[in-house]
Amino acid sequence: MSRLAVITGASSGIGEASARRLAKEGFRVVIGARRIGRLQVLADEIGAEGHYLDVTDDESVHEFCDAVEQCEVLVNNAGGALGLDAFEHGRVDEWATMYDANVLGALRMTQALLPKLEASGDGHVVMMGSWAAHEWYVGGAGYNAAKTGLRAATQVLRMEIVGRPIRVTEIDPGMVETEFSIVRFRGDEARAAKVYDGLTPLTAEDVADCVAWAVTRPSHVHIDEIVVKPRDQATSLHLSRRPPSQEAS
Repeated sequence: MSRLAVITGASSGIGEASARRLAKEGFRVVIGARRIGRLQVLADEIGAEGHYLDVTDDESVHEFCDAVEQCEVLVNNAGGALGLDAFEHGRVDEWATMYDANVLGALRMTQALLPKLEASGDGHVVMMGSWAAHEWYVGGAGYNAAKTGLRAATQVLRMEIVGRPIRVTEIDPGMVETEFSIVRFRGDEARAAKVYDGLTPLTAEDVADCVAWAVTRPSHVHIDEIVVKPRDQATSLHLSRRPPSQEAS
């Protein structure tokens, strides 16, 4: 029987690309997201099983995970950022939402599926982190805090389960052009587009390549973490921007 991968936040972006890539790698795929219409279109297209999932809701997580009979790979991809406000103007509700989705969502999903991952004899948890957990930037305090929290939790999880047949990989992308910035800027597509002006960001498929590579290594090979950034990004502030006519294809 094929290995089964569960992917959260799979209705767009990195989650969608990861679902497509793992299906091509021969995995049976179960995908979850709140936007069930978009999720079902993807599920039908790649032959996956799709269910509504809100990782910030205990009941939703339990219902989703109870329906998963086996699990070899869990990709905790659901998350995201809200706003780019200075610390002194940060909105408590947005900070709470980011922490709940990025950190507690991964906690809920991992706790629910860990017994099945271990029972598989070769389980793998992939945490979708961010470069924001390595380098902090002005306006990013809430998101930096959430992703740094996820990074710390991931490292502790790895220490706690060493010796059991489960690997834990953290993938930390830099600038990736998805709906991420549109959500962060509350639907302002023009503002979101300016984030990538004059440079060539990563695509969701680039990050999905990292997911696929990590989970297809031999079972004795443990990939702790992957930091992946576009060539045009050295740090959050050190970027190479060109006139539009000179952008790389």
